[in-house]
Amino acid sequence: MHRTACGQAPTVVLAGGVSRAGLWLGRHLIRKERRSLQTEEKRACRCIMPDEMSRPLIRDRGDGGGCRHLEASMSEPGAPVIGILGTGDFSRSLARRLVTCGYQVVVGSRTPKRAVALFPEEAEVTSQMEAASQADLVFVAVFPEHHTTLVNLKPALAGKTLVDVSNGLRVNKDGPSNAEQLADLFPESSIVKGFNTISAWTLQVGPRDGSKQVLLCSDNHAAKSLVMQVCRRMGFIPVDMGLLSSSLEIENIPLYLFPSWRIPTLCTLSLFIFFYLYNFTRDVLQPYVTAGKSVFYKIPIEIVNVTLPSVALVMLALVYLPGLFAALLQLRWGTKYNRFPDWLDRWLIRRKQFGLCSFFCAVLHAIYSLCLPLRKSFRYKLINTALKQVKNHQEMLWDDEEVWRMELYLSVGIMALGLLSLLAVASLPSVANTVNWREFTFIQSTLGYCALYMATFHTALYGWSRAFNPDQYPFFMPPTFLLVIVPPITVLLGRLALFVPCVAQRLRQIRRGWERSRHIRFTVPDNYCHNGLEDVSNV
Repeated sequence: MHRTACGQAPTVVLAGGVSRAGLWLGRHLIRKERRSLQTEEKRACRCIMPDEMSRPLIRDRGDGGGCRHLEASMSEPGAPVIGILGTGDFSRSLARRLVTCGYQVVVGSRTPKRAVALFPEEAEVTSQMEAASQADLVFVAVFPEHHTTLVNLKPALAGKTLVDVSNGLRVNKDGPSNAEQLADLFPESSIVKGFNTISAWTLQVGPRDGSKQVLLCSDNHAAKSLVMQVCRRMGFIPVDMGLLSSSLEIENIPLYLFPSWRIPTLCTLSLFIFFYLYNFTRDVLQPYVTAGKSVFYKIPIEIVNVTLPSVALVMLALVYLPGLFAALLQLRWGTKYNRFPDWLDRWLIRRKQFGLCSFFCAVLHAIYSLCLPLRKSFRYKLINTALKQVKNHQEMLWDDEEVWRMELYLSVGIMALGLLSLLAVASLPSVANTVNWREFTFIQSTLGYCALYMATFHTALYGWSRAFNPDQYPFFMPPTFLLVIVPPITVLLGRLALFVPCVAQRLRQIRRGWERSRHIRFTVPDNYCHNGLEDVSNV
């Protein structure tokens, strides 16, 4: 073996009749010599390139202060040679992760001498054509608009597996996907869509600090299985999404911005604006217009503090209202196999988000309430009241009714907030996965209705007898608590109606498969745990 004077790739001179072992040894020596040359070039480039891009994405925090030694410097026998086309941040993180897992990595770049310092020393950085020729599995880590620049690699990539990791700039609902377009450019290659939902940070630090699932799809089962093996070895969990036609859905996933939160968030903001303007008109604008009294200081704290519980209670009622609509429709249809209307279906799916928005407003209300005594206006009112009593030689006021009302009001509010906190914690996936269906239903349904009842009682105690006071209706506008209490009372009365024995019995039969039009007769046992089928002869 000798090296040319121009620093070109070394050549191996072997005698005639060379065996396969000899060829493998020669190739191994060539790659080893190339790596040593690239290591020298990297060290030289790092000495002359103080650019930020020459630094690793994540620095190790060891005591030595140096870079971390990778776990494997040579690939295991039989492992596929993995190529990466592209030299961006994702390519660097992917190369580092693959080398750490023991794979031989070949990176293809249009300017390999410039990019050699950006990758681990164990990764070979070469031209795109040479990387495509050496690799068995190729990650296409270039922007989708640049896929056409790889057409000249078609002969070298024929019969190989290509993994498309690209994402679009906006949600694409019409198609075709980037992976399908790549498949049209390389019809002789097997295209696998995957790793587009994994960030460069997750690849750097490993799956412990990010999502472990990697969504994959392909029309070639063997190619998909190969990528799944690589995915498991990297520490991730592959999820088979089916054929390549699913790639459009996979590419849209990273582009969605809280799709299930859009309607609950808009509903929360709309209710907040409505109740805020309503309270501002009653409590601030009306005194200023009728009596010239300026109480605009109430805008930042008091008006917000009255608005937040109003939104929280209405949103909590909206969590359980669609369930009543669904039960009424099933009773009317006499079957559970009819599809709900689209608006009701979307409403049922987003009940969790409605509940969390209600919990958020309730927590803010509790914080605002704790801050009420800290205001200067509250202290001035307290001092003025005390001075007025001393000046008029009045005894200290003590109203048993008001004292009991306030005690009950605070106690019930604390219990309602505690139940809402339990519901919010139980909705977390990590907690929901540890309970069975019956336990989850008990928490979300039984305790949820208890929280709704407590919150409604809390609001009723706040209103007390003020609903019958004519002074509480300025501009003929009823107090806010009268408007707020209507939805939860409607839900609670509807729930009580479903507890009527004849209604509850028929609803249980429908949810266990009874249909009015098919004349299936059976009885639901008392414990609702065994099959009470009596007669199916009329089916």
